[in-house]
Amino acid sequence: MASISIAQATTSADLASIAKCFRAYTEWLDLDLTFQNFATELHDLPGKYAPPTGALLLARDCQTDEVLGCIGLRPLDFQQEYRARYPGGVRYCEVKRLFVYPAARGRRVARALVAEALKIAEAEGYGEVLLDTLATMKPAIALYKSEGFIEAEPYYFSPLDGTVYMSKRIGGQNLK
Repeated sequence: MASISIAQATTSADLASIAKCFRAYTEWLDLDLTFQNFATELHDLPGKYAPPTGALLLARDCQTDEVLGCIGLRPLDFQQEYRARYPGGVRYCEVKRLFVYPAARGRRVARALVAEALKIAEAEGYGEVLLDTLATMKPAIALYKSEGFIEAEPYYFSPLDGTVYMSKRIGGQNLK
């Protein structure tokens, strides 16, 4: 099995690879993500994912340089009605758009992407990482739980049935 590398998307070619990966993700989901302003997100890359407070990561095959998957990390701005659920004094970020191309599944690519995103979040001084997924995405939920995420209160409105919100404290903080 060939090894993989995880690196931040820094060039225009990298950002094009991220956009392609994000589009593949939404096609695979087969869901309308207009409520997340997905078209604007793609157009404005890196947008909210820009370093130093965010990151766009690409996983590549070390031998072929083929893109295997992607993940995004961005600072989280709560809508007012959700702010009270999450204490002040903590910097929050969100993991978004974890996707591994079907041909690369089973190579621990998703685990490597999540681990690198968590390292970056901790280095940037975030205290808690949030994410959302769907109840039908059982392998993703199992991965997140194995990385220390627990189910959490909603931090934004999702019109999608079965949205599961998850959270992980980092930087030496533990969730109850």
